[in-house]
Amino acid sequence: MENAAGYRSFVALGDSFTEGMSDALPDGTYRGWADLLARRLAAGVPEFAYANLAVRGKLMRQIAHEQVPLGAAMGADLVTLVGGLNDVLRPRCDIEEVCGLLAASVERLAPGCKQLVLMRSPGRQGPVLERYRRRMDRLFTFIDELADRHGALVVDLYAAPVLGDTRLWADDRLHLTAEGHRRVAEAVWERLGHTPDFPWDLPLPVTAPLGWAVRRGRDLRFARQHLLPWIGRRLTGRSSGDGRLPKRPELMPLVTENRPQNWP
Repeated sequence: MENAAGYRSFVALGDSFTEGMSDALPDGTYRGWADLLARRLAAGVPEFAYANLAVRGKLMRQIAHEQVPLGAAMGADLVTLVGGLNDVLRPRCDIEEVCGLLAASVERLAPGCKQLVLMRSPGRQGPVLERYRRRMDRLFTFIDELADRHGALVVDLYAAPVLGDTRLWADDRLHLTAEGHRRVAEAVWERLGHTPDFPWDLPLPVTAPLGWAVRRGRDLRFARQHLLPWIGRRLTGRSSGDGRLPKRPELMPLVTENRPQNWP
């Protein structure tokens, strides 16, 4: 059955969240909510086209300058734009500059598509979220204002308690698991006016808390495998996305028939 609004093309812009980290496929590539949504939208739509320009580590300035002009030129029916959180989580952040870049991006994208979708990104519960909550609140309030002005839809993932559950976050504590991405895709599907296949905001089952030794072991692995390399990149001015190209840089047909369930 064709998607309700008759979208025939979809372009996703952003950072690692939209690229699909950490929803890893067997070949080491990432899938993520945008790929899952594209496959849903493509069902029953001949020659449905999809591009994903998102690249991990990108700041709002890079998204605005590198991705937005390309995305706008594609003239897709549906466009999603999610950015700014990498800026917010840095020690120094000019939140008003981030909002200005976001506004310029929306002003460029909105007139050329049937529907622009923005998001209030999810946040993992814990001290990091609390430290940057004021910045996040400012960014998300501004996103709501932009949506009102330009007729964009907002998917409010930030307000969904289940997406703050640490069990839906990967070991790096920055990216969602496969189940987290599945829920985000369902949330966007619902916001676009479709009936969801399952209650994406349903809380996870209650489980016994982990013991002290297990938690400390996880903290040590996190510090060694993820935190220290992240600090190293910050100190040397590098990014995880340096030299990396988008996984779907062109608006191309998305063929879904006879494909395994983990595709694209």
